Amino acid sequence: MYPAHHPARRLTGPLALALPVLFAGCSADPPPEPSPPPSSAPRPAGLDAARDELAALAAAAQDRHLIARYTLRVDGTADRSIAFTSANDGSWRVDVPGGALGGAADISLAATPDGLFQCALPSATRPEPASCVRVGERDDTLPRRLDPRVQHPFTDWLEVLTDRRAPLSVSPAMAPTGATGSCYSVETTAASINPPLDVGIYCFDTDGTPTAARAAFGTLTLAAPPEPAPATVQLAGPVVEGEPLGMTAPPVDPSGTAPSAEAGGTAQDAGTP
Repeated sequence: MYPAHHPARRLTGPLALALPVLFAGCSADPPPEPSPPPSSAPRPAGLDAARDELAALAAAAQDRHLIARYTLRVDGTADRSIAFTSANDGSWRVDVPGGALGGAADISLAATPDGLFQCALPSATRPEPASCVRVGERDDTLPRRLDPRVQHPFTDWLEVLTDRRAPLSVSPAMAPTGATGSCYSVETTAASINPPLDVGIYCFDTDGTPTAARAAFGTLTLAAPPEPAPATVQLAGPVVEGEPLGMTAPPVDPSGTAPSAEAGGTAQDAGTP
């Protein structure tokens, strides 16, 4: 037995409580500094998943070759039938009734190895045979004055949807009336006078077939099952020299007579070489 004053006797009281704290402070490493607060709120995983899904479907659409017919609905006008062809050689063509001259002229746009073409099609207001004007290189961007815009969801906007660097915000969306497929709401996240695409809703089937698009030009919905693609697209008519048709309606002649070809910018500007 140790005497009451022996050092090995168990300590009690305040000294017994203080010694473990003192020893711990001497032997343990100092606690790590807390991590700095995040600079922004974490992005919900669902939004990244939607962007990935849309990018994968748009990539499949780039490889999808077909002939497809769509219904174009625009408020205040009758529905129109849009025909789109993506050929096996990568050329494409889209026929747009009422696509020029304020809806008074039917046109076709086509991109082939020889360039980008606008063709004026026969219609009630233009009975002349179809003729085409070269408007640029195959991958050129049409100026706004010539651009009906309905071709973009099938062509260059697909590349934007696959680009993870593009300033886009993507979220799941409900399909427009009459449409099927997986749909996504797409918005741009950077202010620009020339955004990479129109904000809207874009829908695709699992094989990459575009099934619907709602944007500033109206709403496109797939009207029938797609058909097999041709080897290449054919222009609607011969290529001629002249000016392409503009989007705006020609000025009305005060005398009530039909505007001249020069005033309206019709395919008669081209004539026959």
